[in-house]
Amino acid sequence: MPCYSYAGLRPVIHPEAFVHPMAILIGDAVVGPGCYVGPGASMRGDFGRVELGAGANLQDNCVMHSYPGRIARVAENGHVGHAAVLHGCEVGRGALIGIGAVIMDNASIGEEALVAAMSFVKEGMQVPPRVLVAGIPARVMRELTAVELQWKARGVLQYQELARRSLQELRECEPLRAPEPDRPVRSAGSVPLAELREANRRR
Repeated sequence: MPCYSYAGLRPVIHPEAFVHPMAILIGDAVVGPGCYVGPGASMRGDFGRVELGAGANLQDNCVMHSYPGRIARVAENGHVGHAAVLHGCEVGRGALIGIGAVIMDNASIGEEALVAAMSFVKEGMQVPPRVLVAGIPARVMRELTAVELQWKARGVLQYQELARRSLQELRECEPLRAPEPDRPVRSAGSVPLAELREANRRR
């Protein structure tokens, strides 16, 4: 993978973490055990440290960056959706950052909170634990339900399993000319939140 030392600091990747070969790590970037870092993700530790805690995931095309003297951190079991941008902020344990959300300098996302897709969390915002945050600029909408917390936890476990399997199974290959007649469709894992809500409603 593209991995670069800068100002005498080299990225750190725990042997039980999976970092996709197309992710980019620069300087003071730290990836903890059980983490998943997707293709196209960028962890730029050239000004300040960028850090993923144990079991966290940073999905495709996400950006983590900071400024001098500040650590941009995703804590244990944090879940960062595709194309999110984290700049000089703290994401608490088990929090979820939705697809395309932007979290600005000195913002803090509380434990198990959920930032909705495409939200803009302004500089210095302090988000309480276990709430839904949404909007441009983002504001606290309400507390999360038990179903939403359950769904969020399932997603984290799925990415931790993906990290383990990717370490064992992901290999570069030549593509086939056509799909096999009996090509399976994977169906295990978490489902969209709306489907989980509906399933619980029918019980």
